[in-house]
This record gives sequence, C-alpha cells and structure tokens, in this order.
Amino acid sequence: MKQAVIVTGGKQYTVAEGDTLFVEKLPTEEGEKFTFSTVLAVLDGDNTVFGTPVLEGASVTASVVKNGRGPKIRVYKMKPKKGYRRTQGHRQPYTKVQIESIQA
Repeated sequence: MKQAVIVTGGKQYTVAEGDTLFVEKLPTEEGEKFTFSTVLAVLDGDNTVFGTPVLEGASVTASVVKNGRGPKIRVYKMKPKKGYRRTQGHRQPYTKVQIESIQA
C-alpha cells in the first residue's frame, strides 16, 4: 500500500489512498480537488523515499468532502479576589478531505 507523509496547517499526516481525515481549514469549496505539494516522504513497500526536507515533484491529490467547525471549547479566565471572570467560546474551523492519489 502506498503511503505518504504530508504537511498542512503546521501538522504532519501519514496518509494512504482512500483515507479520510480532518485538517485545518483549506481555501477550497466542497467537491473541489486540492493538491498537497509539501510531501516529506513516500512509502511504497520496499521503495521508501525521503525528502531533504521535501520531495521535489511529489504531490498528494485529495477531494474536499466538507468544510465545518469543530465542537465548542469554553475558555474561562479568572483572577482570584479581584472579581474578574470572563467566559469565551471557540469553534475551530476544519476541512474534511478524502485522499485520492499519491504521485511520487
């Protein structure tokens, strides 16, 4: 099975063809294709190729399944004995992608 290590949103992911994963929000709409050009390694059985730091000419193509927002996280700040209390909510945006092909 062919696998690749890609970088997106400041994080590294090990992906294979057919995988579905949630990544940081990408500037594409649902149904469109997106190409990850920052590929660190391609693993294909005995043929393993590592980049220094990235592989030239390698790319991973994915289709965008949906754009959404994650669950709400409560941020609570308090300073004791001062009467200061603040509650803030945050929902991190994400993009759900399905990996279609790996070119090395």
